[in-house]
Amino acid sequence: MRSGVIAQKLGMTRIFTDAGEHIPVTVLRLDRCQVVGHRTSEKNGYTALQLGAGTPKVTRLTRAARGHFAAVSVEPKRRLAEFRVSPENLIEVGAEITADHFVAGQFVDVSGTTIGKGFAGAMKRHGFHGLRATHGVSVSHRSHGSTGQRQDPGKVFKGKKMAGHMGDVNVTTQNLRVVKTDPERGLIMIRGAVPGAKGGWVLLRDAVKRSLPETAPKPGAFRKGAGEGPKQAMAEPAPVQAEVGSQE
Repeated sequence: MRSGVIAQKLGMTRIFTDAGEHIPVTVLRLDRCQVVGHRTSEKNGYTALQLGAGTPKVTRLTRAARGHFAAVSVEPKRRLAEFRVSPENLIEVGAEITADHFVAGQFVDVSGTTIGKGFAGAMKRHGFHGLRATHGVSVSHRSHGSTGQRQDPGKVFKGKKMAGHMGDVNVTTQNLRVVKTDPERGLIMIRGAVPGAKGGWVLLRDAVKRSLPETAPKPGAFRKGAGEGPKQAMAEPAPVQAEVGSQE
């Protein structure tokens, strides 16, 4: 199980194929998504990576947050999130995950906070058809109608679909296809809609209901340290051959 990434939603556009077909895509950007910490089974009881992304205002950082980032020599981050991984897919602290962590054609799950709609009626919130438009109804055409039964049970059951606050909840959209990635600009383009508003933060993971493509890098595609060295897509280590020489 590989790590996911923290991405920022830029908006939607479309991509044209060679055949002239247009594909609607959501553009996500990786804003210096770095590994901030490790969670190990020996110390924490589970194995995970703590990632951070974005640049916060320094005045809004607490003293504890500054110490947390200073201890691992990573610049402060605006968003933090943990991703469960298998022990062999741990990535070193300070590494920056790049957009080619995902490959074109693979399926991903995207989690984000939906756009808040405020207080909404039953017709908008739950799709109720409402009351009759003419005969026998006055004023209350868009009401939800009765909500209970009789003296028994004499109450409204919890979870009854009624008017109330709509949106602003955490939602995961599964099995979205990656259409294209741009590692140079840190962009990932996904077919279809992604939960959340423009500028919002989402969590991107490998799809749990689809198999991972063989071309996907393991444990991931990243740059070492704070921009040190070339980008690396870590795969299985190659066997080391010892040099045989003469001994004097």
